[in-house]
Amino acid sequence: MIVRWWITALQLTELFVSSLVHLVYGFYIFSTAVAGDLSQALSDCFYKNNVEVSLKSEDSKENLTSTKDLPPIVLVHGIFGFGKGRLGGLSYFAGAEKKDDRVLVPDLGSLTSVYDRARELFYYLKGGQVDYGEEHSKACGHSQFGRIYEQGHYPEWDEDHPIHFVGHSAGAQVVRVLQQMLADKAFKGYENTCENWVLSVTALSGAFNGTTRTYFDGMNPEDGKSLRPVSLLQLCRIGVIIYDWFDIPWLKNYYNFGFDHFNISWRKIGIWGLIDCLLGNAGPFASGDWILPDLTLQGSIKLNSHLHTFPNTYYFSYATKRTSKVMGITVPSGILGIHPLLFIRILQMSLWRHPPDVPPPYKGYRDEDWWDNDGALNTISMTHPRFPVEHPSQLVVKDSDCQPFLPGIWYYKIVEGDHILFIVNRERAGVQFDLIYDSIFERCRKHAFRKNPTMPNHII
Repeated sequence: MIVRWWITALQLTELFVSSLVHLVYGFYIFSTAVAGDLSQALSDCFYKNNVEVSLKSEDSKENLTSTKDLPPIVLVHGIFGFGKGRLGGLSYFAGAEKKDDRVLVPDLGSLTSVYDRARELFYYLKGGQVDYGEEHSKACGHSQFGRIYEQGHYPEWDEDHPIHFVGHSAGAQVVRVLQQMLADKAFKGYENTCENWVLSVTALSGAFNGTTRTYFDGMNPEDGKSLRPVSLLQLCRIGVIIYDWFDIPWLKNYYNFGFDHFNISWRKIGIWGLIDCLLGNAGPFASGDWILPDLTLQGSIKLNSHLHTFPNTYYFSYATKRTSKVMGITVPSGILGIHPLLFIRILQMSLWRHPPDVPPPYKGYRDEDWWDNDGALNTISMTHPRFPVEHPSQLVVKDSDCQPFLPGIWYYKIVEGDHILFIVNRERAGVQFDLIYDSIFERCRKHAFRKNPTMPNHII
């Protein structure tokens, strides 16, 4: 009995500490964005340059013309992420989008399911009203139609005008689902879509095969769908429901979890609807149409069972790792370099044991394969799609060893760093930030193409 009380006390203490750290970090990000916007507003007010330069050199015009011929590079954020236009001037990708003249940073649901985000990404690019599909919408209990894009960000997108995608964390899986939808011609009114609309996919800590962290955060390993009654994700669920129910316009314009199509605003469901959502009888958490079930091992295997690696698309992956082996034991490495948000989870994930009374998620499962991690994802999950079927892959030490790159193969590197090394805080990543993103953009422009590329400052 005493031992059980001690275990319960430790679990509650861990929950309190984890909740506090996440809450403080969330407030830090939000306040940083607000402070940045206020600083910019004051700067514009007092130091506004009244001189407008209207003349441009011919060289600038030529550069603009040639740049428009390049396929865009689309940066897709991960869980709790945001695109351009949210959180003011703060950049999820820490300003990496400024490294190329043809970069798009869409704002997708930060907690919505991989399926819903893939649908949103399509209409963000092509334009029109987001259509989640009649069958899916009825099954999940939300509206069939969502946000309207009066003008698509790349309306000419097709097989002759393909796109490079770079996805961080769950964003990488969103791109894979989108490509499969294109191959399956899953968008009503667009019968000409195919997998070749995607020129390349680059994953930064991509969530391809799920993560054991979901179970530490509160997902039940028995089914990979339900939540434990006392957990970090339960607190998150309650907070998100209340945030969306209050539906404060200026606040949601600043940051949005993406559940508007579930219509859980107080204006639509009232107080009794809020109680229904909090009790788990309605809303995205009741239907399972949110991101965490997609990130469990079971959910990822189910998702992967119908996702393909296509022969005409280039695939690259950067898998992060913040653990090392000491006398055969997996422990956190470079403790001072680990973000406080992730340290506890790195330690927990390196000690993961699959519940003995629960069937293993796949044949040949071993706990030790999942111990290396970056605090959010297991390293084995980030290299390439592995389960239930392993896709063609090749470990890369030096890019030159693999050039010319071939389509249809997942080229992957192992990078020493935690899960948020290459987002939000550029200074924290140091020189690695520029090395990684420079190599990604250079590869997109010089090595991943189906036709002769049009380079900047060069008009064919």
